[in-house]
Amino acid sequence: MTEHVLILDFGSQVTQLIARRLREAGVYCEIFPFDAGEARIRAFDPKAVILSGGPASLTVETSPRAPQTVFELGVPILGICYGQQAMAAGLGGKVEPSDHQEFGRAFLKIEQPCRLYDGLWQPGERHQVWMSHGDRVEALPAGFRVVATSEGAPFAIFADEARDYYGLMFHPEVVHTPDGAKLLENFVKKVAGCRGDWTMAAFREQAIAAIRRQVGQGRVICGLSGGVDSSVAAVLIHEAIGEQLTCIFVDHGLLRQGEREEVERLFRGHYNIPLVARDASDLFLGKLAGVDDPEAKRKIIGATFIDVFEEEAAKVGGADFLAQGTLYPDVIESVSFAGGPSVTIKSHHNVGGLPERMRMQLVEPLRELFKDEVRALGRELGLPETLVGRHPFPGPGLAIRIPGPVTPEACAILRKADAIYLEEIRKAGLYDAIWQAFAVLLPVKTVGVMGDARTYDHVLALRAVTSTDGMTADSYPFDHSFLSMVATRIVNEVRGVNRVVYDVTSKPPGTIEWE
Repeated sequence: MTEHVLILDFGSQVTQLIARRLREAGVYCEIFPFDAGEARIRAFDPKAVILSGGPASLTVETSPRAPQTVFELGVPILGICYGQQAMAAGLGGKVEPSDHQEFGRAFLKIEQPCRLYDGLWQPGERHQVWMSHGDRVEALPAGFRVVATSEGAPFAIFADEARDYYGLMFHPEVVHTPDGAKLLENFVKKVAGCRGDWTMAAFREQAIAAIRRQVGQGRVICGLSGGVDSSVAAVLIHEAIGEQLTCIFVDHGLLRQGEREEVERLFRGHYNIPLVARDASDLFLGKLAGVDDPEAKRKIIGATFIDVFEEEAAKVGGADFLAQGTLYPDVIESVSFAGGPSVTIKSHHNVGGLPERMRMQLVEPLRELFKDEVRALGRELGLPETLVGRHPFPGPGLAIRIPGPVTPEACAILRKADAIYLEEIRKAGLYDAIWQAFAVLLPVKTVGVMGDARTYDHVLALRAVTSTDGMTADSYPFDHSFLSMVATRIVNEVRGVNRVVYDVTSKPPGTIEWE
């Protein structure tokens, strides 16, 4: 990519949304931790820098500070919330605890014209934004002027247009700031002069060239799950190096109904990619027996997967590289704020799980992409829509949709119920309107009546959400008649379930998956 925008992360849970908004505008960007270091920042050669929000307070001496390097680059800088305060503090301004905190919706008053919102907002207008701050800037650094205010932030937007430095007290990256995406696009295009010409076609060419440079004449093995990420990675790598690639599919006994057969049919039959399929379900389920902690499940599955994968890789022989469908959110979420950008919410079994004993280099061609970008790349590569549009499925599979211990019996119940649920969603024409839908088998039994007899069976929860990037989500508003029909089918057709409930929790405060 010839144009780069750098986002320095101070720990906000919505930093990824800044990157999403920029990429939607066709501008390539990456997220670095705030303490990435001068050499790494300069080597990235950004055309502009954005300082993210964060949970800390500049009034605490040990809180993160903006690196002076960014102010020496001579490029436009945009500070958002904590990033605005970090900019002010780093350039000689003053930040203090606010006597008027703002959390949620607020309204800006545009006081003066500014290049940042040229063509978008005019002086005298009021515009809705989303605030989340307890501190605020109390004194501006030299060279800055106030261009917009709010009730709780007298310096809601400040600007130094001579240097193209701008600070926002609100979050433009979230949907609750209606003009936020346009504001960010203004910054990268009108202020920073980015062309906005980053496309999936361009990424495809660059990724293929990068794979060929990295791999040379070497052999690559790819961990194939059958999901969108690993499938797109495999097809991309195969396009780059052909028969130098062998895919390994490990059936851990936690897959959806018919998944293994579908993988074999697509990759062996349609793409003619060398594929090794290993049924290791007994091994995985044996190691998971009696384990109910979700993080312990993830780690057992991740470690066992690597062990099985290593065995199969040794049989293939001669491979120097291991390919994974790691995505950008995986990379970011798996690094704690103490050592990188954002607070760890859950571990991802395909990040950092490669033992040194395998002595293989990682090939991760999707590492810089978000989920919807991977789907766009899949379409660019000509993958079938049934695969490209498939709902996300977690690496640990059904194990994290069975709160409590995982058993073969529980997997069988859940697999069948989940298949019925998805079948009815597809028949109703709702599959593409939903980001993710699945069933969860709860560790709860309730009394029921079936055929005049008492039952004491499992409760099954249904989950379906809408989202754009998985960072936030709302429950899908099914008609009650649809849910009743699905519940009736499941109770009648799945032995072991006598009650069905629907999860209406949004993210946040919940997560999309239950574990």
